[in-house]
Amino acid sequence: MVQLREVSVEEMRMADDYDVIIVGAGGAGLAAGLTAADAGKRVLLVEADDRAGGSTSLSGGVFYAAGTSLQREAGIEGDTAEDMYRYYMTLNQYKPEPAIVRRLCKDATPAFEWLRELGVTFRTEDLYASGVDKIRRGHRAAGHGAEITEVLEGHLSTRGADLALGTRVERLLIENGRCRGIVVDGEPVTAGAVVLATGGFGANRAMLAELYPDAALHGDRHWYIGSDHCQGDGLTLALEAGGELTPRNRGLLLLTPGFARDLESYLPGWLMMVNRQGHRFVDETIEYSVLATVLREQEGRECWAILDEDARLESATTQYRPAPNWHEERLLDHVAAGTLQTGATLEELAQRCGLPADAMKVTAERYSEMSDRGEDTDYFKPAGMLRPVRRGPFYAARINAAIVCWTGVGIRIDAEAHVLASDGTPIHGLYAAGETTGGMHGDCYAAGGASIANAIVFGRIAGRNAAALA
Repeated sequence: MVQLREVSVEEMRMADDYDVIIVGAGGAGLAAGLTAADAGKRVLLVEADDRAGGSTSLSGGVFYAAGTSLQREAGIEGDTAEDMYRYYMTLNQYKPEPAIVRRLCKDATPAFEWLRELGVTFRTEDLYASGVDKIRRGHRAAGHGAEITEVLEGHLSTRGADLALGTRVERLLIENGRCRGIVVDGEPVTAGAVVLATGGFGANRAMLAELYPDAALHGDRHWYIGSDHCQGDGLTLALEAGGELTPRNRGLLLLTPGFARDLESYLPGWLMMVNRQGHRFVDETIEYSVLATVLREQEGRECWAILDEDARLESATTQYRPAPNWHEERLLDHVAAGTLQTGATLEELAQRCGLPADAMKVTAERYSEMSDRGEDTDYFKPAGMLRPVRRGPFYAARINAAIVCWTGVGIRIDAEAHVLASDGTPIHGLYAAGETTGGMHGDCYAAGGASIANAIVFGRIAGRNAAALA
């Protein structure tokens, strides 16, 4: 892979002729940099990590969009940005910023086609329904997120852009209400415009507790799937410059039994899940994008995943989605580690989990009867995922929404990616894109790929507008 030319802090300071400085070199930053460079501007990217790519490079590489060429190749006709917008806003009860979401939906299609033209590989067999509406809008890159960032960096490396790695920005240069550059190691580096694209704050426990308390509720059970360098730098820089943040306590959490810090987006669909009252409360196969929101309504914001010995023995052959930690022998390892409880009878298991034995016994009997009939008349789970809970020993794992995937609190921007001051006016010369921004998230994550679409769409908008101003 062709990489960007690296520069030192001294070389940055001596250059003194950058048009656009981009803080962060993940998906949003690389998209902003390439767009600005293609407009003929001299670009500098400043990245805290020792390589470019950010959290985008660690992701599954799914891009959420409607009305794309790949959909048409797969025989999907008539899907539109307006359909995507209505779905996105309805799912989230119109809590996100409508102008931001509409721009995301409108520009997602051309941004996707741009990635294809650059050389990112998208195949029809990797197109899937990543949201709860079952429309196939999830476009997975063949090489996952790493391919997206490698292609962007490869193109940017031929445009004469500079990259400073292992470097954190101390503050922004604000003069007479306009952003004029950055300060690094006490030295100013000036530019015509600055784009903040530092990612989220999932690796900053103090900021999680303050801005996203749901992601700190379960203490050490929480862990973050993104880059360790996502410390919320962009939010801090924007606030110091007079910007403001979007509403708190928004983002995406995944359910986890705490077996290991391995990313498994889904729990096995064949589990029976019960709340503290010993009752089922959900179709266990629903999309991860809404499951954490459902769990939030349960007492203690937790539940228990129950299975019997037959289900354990059959686990390797009944995987609805990949879940290696729930395979036959691994489950016994979790018993030995104490993260999976076991009991010879349901009553014994309930006692160990602190659950009402009578209620759990009734729930298991009803669930087993429905499994025998092949029809879930309570929550309508697919028949193929029904497994009786009847033969001991029995097993139970405590489930929490504790995997932090995406932080949805961020810098407030408008539809042109301007950073907005506390009075609602743009801070001249300052733009932001990607996970460091907010406004496009409600209580539910819209669908797999929404975060990468957000990064690329608003990265392009920020890069284009920063270049025009510079």
